[in-house]
Amino acid sequence: MKFEAEAEVRKEVGKGPAREIRRNGKIPAVFYGQGKSIPLVMDPRAVRKIIIAQSGGSGLVSLKLINDGATEDRVAVIQDYQVDPITGLVLHVDLFEVSMDKAVRVKVLVQTTGETPIGVKRDKGVLHQNLRELHIECLPGVIPEHIDVDVSELTIGQGIHVKDVQAGPSIKVLDDGDLMVVSVSAPISDAKLAASMATDATSTHSSDSEAAGSTKGKPEPSAGASKAGEGKK
Repeated sequence: MKFEAEAEVRKEVGKGPAREIRRNGKIPAVFYGQGKSIPLVMDPRAVRKIIIAQSGGSGLVSLKLINDGATEDRVAVIQDYQVDPITGLVLHVDLFEVSMDKAVRVKVLVQTTGETPIGVKRDKGVLHQNLRELHIECLPGVIPEHIDVDVSELTIGQGIHVKDVQAGPSIKVLDDGDLMVVSVSAPISDAKLAASMATDATSTHSSDSEAAGSTKGKPEPSAGASKAGEGKK
């Protein structure tokens, strides 16, 4: 999938200018390409749409760079971005330039396809998706939106490993081939579930008792003790 976006080259860098950019309803960005980095200003709504549409994967961004009225078209992928954990707003984005004739490494989503697995439909098993994305290497022009994995024929105890995935003739999967992508397990009986919950409850009670006993005879920290390791702002 290919997206389009515009970005304006900015002259000032640093935390102060970045805060001013956000106050004006935009976000700071950096474009990395041809051995240098270019500070940019972008519309956060356009960036957010791309991030949501990619759903964790990677897609090409046809980027129009605007510099003092002059425009230049470049092709990039979103390499990284920062989101406010409270508001969910995009705060910053890094873009990495790609050349259409050079392979790039990106991550793409795994999508399960086919009918309900035999082991689930017939034997009441449980389907597990162990990996939700794969890291691949390919030319930018053939980056897939997702990689399909057919789970129809899986029975209980069976699964599909990375080495079994058919990503495409010109796509190299970089993840460990022995990693499990999807699998079907046997259903857990009510008796086993109850026993497991009882064991967990007993373990938790024992841990709480040990923790309470371990505090006896130990001095409490002074009220003036300071906290170490403040988070980055």
